[in-house]
Amino acid sequence: MSLHIDYDRYDRIRPIDWQGDHLRLLDQRRLPFEMSYLRCDSAAEVALAIRELVVRGAPAIGIAAAWGVVLAGQGIESADGAEAERRLAPQLEALNASRPTAVNLMWAIRRMRGALRAAGADWLAVIAAEAAAIAREDLAANRHMGRLGAALIAPGSGVLTHCNTGSLATAGFGTALGVIRAGVAEGRIARVYAGETRPWGQGARLTAWELQQDGIPPTLIADSAAAHLMKTGAVQWLIVGADRICANGDTANKIGTYAHAIAAKHHGVKVMVVAPASTVDMATPQGEAIEIELREARELLYAGGQRVVAEGVAAWNPVFDVTPAGLIDVIVTEKGLIERPDEARMRAVFAS
Repeated sequence: MSLHIDYDRYDRIRPIDWQGDHLRLLDQRRLPFEMSYLRCDSAAEVALAIRELVVRGAPAIGIAAAWGVVLAGQGIESADGAEAERRLAPQLEALNASRPTAVNLMWAIRRMRGALRAAGADWLAVIAAEAAAIAREDLAANRHMGRLGAALIAPGSGVLTHCNTGSLATAGFGTALGVIRAGVAEGRIARVYAGETRPWGQGARLTAWELQQDGIPPTLIADSAAAHLMKTGAVQWLIVGADRICANGDTANKIGTYAHAIAAKHHGVKVMVVAPASTVDMATPQGEAIEIELREARELLYAGGQRVVAEGVAAWNPVFDVTPAGLIDVIVTEKGLIERPDEARMRAVFAS
């Protein structure tokens, strides 16, 4: 039986707002205490906003980059899209390089390039329509994935999520958090735990705030408390997003996901990865081939602008890790469910 989900109640936040001649990005660095928007008037400003985590989350990064291409196009005159693509190449490459791990970014730039090449004299209107379509399709995919994933969860379950995978990370509704929203709406999920997600605190600052906005009471835990939480029996699912899914089902996600998945396997907690098809990278055979982004040591050494670690101490700060497919029970995409993912099952869905 199909249950109605109150999308208005569970879909209130929009981090990316196209204004016709500029882009407004909800500045996620300032949440949860201040809702302010950063105005971007150029592709360079969008690339900087992506690098500095004003906008974050793989789908949202791709959508922002698509609008960055439109901003780049507003500054030039070209006879057709093919000529415009050649002239815009440096700006497109800068957008493409703004963060290395999230495949949605590269996917969006490729899609925008394709729209440019095929366009005639109306190329600027064409790429603006393409960017809007990318955002619209992401929202529709998220709502569909929410239904698919929620249907796997037994009524009364508890879930743990990591990082932020909600409206803030997408066009709206969210990927893993979309499943959680749908699961709460359908009465399947009774308890939602959010890991703090060190060192940038996406779970503590963003996920807990998002859930609170929608009237879903979150319980925050320290990342290091996850295994103990699972041992208590309070959660039946670990539900996370992804920044890249390989051809064999290996999945890159926010640092700490791998450890949570290992603990889940030990304690009989199921692992669900939720991501749109644009996150699947069939050209990357396995997790070892993914470039893992390293960020500044300062993010570990400082808190609130103050150094909290002794001078002279070094830090290693990878912001993603790879969860092997063998630890994942199901991957949820808008194209369907891939249970017990491996290369054969992935190719059956994503070979074309």
